Amino acid sequence: MFQRLFAVLLLAGLPVLAEAQQGTSVRFGSLQQDTNAPVEVTADSLSINQNDGTALYTGNVLIVQGDMRLAAPRVLVVYSESQGRIDRLEATGGVTLVSGEEAAEADRADYDIEGGNVTMSGNVLLTQGPNALTSERMVVNLDSGSARMTGRVRTVLQQGGANE
Repeated sequence: MFQRLFAVLLLAGLPVLAEAQQGTSVRFGSLQQDTNAPVEVTADSLSINQNDGTALYTGNVLIVQGDMRLAAPRVLVVYSESQGRIDRLEATGGVTLVSGEEAAEADRADYDIEGGNVTMSGNVLLTQGPNALTSERMVVNLDSGSARMTGRVRTVLQQGGANE
């Protein structure tokens, strides 16, 4: 509950750039980043499985790469067998993705590090300023700083200059 409240408060100052029919394209701006930057993971506990090349972080997990921060209760890190580096991250249990002053939240997020894409799914919420966008899925391309929302996209746009 606190995570959702924090995210909603944090998202109060974001500008909207959206177009919708089959899906919505959104410009994230500061989510564009160097996907080759080091990835730092902190959590309450860690379990490593040498057999399948995974590491399971649980409890207050925070992942930092450059300006991007991803928070979730549980994150599975999958390592590349050939190169010994992180291949992908699977965050579950309520995920918040923040970069600079921009943020989004969802039930789950899968980060393909090599491809530079974060796929957020399940009750996706993106709030930009007084405007809100919701969908079932959002794919963020970190190389271009853009995103695409699909799955019953709902956009609420507030009109500027309204009298109280």
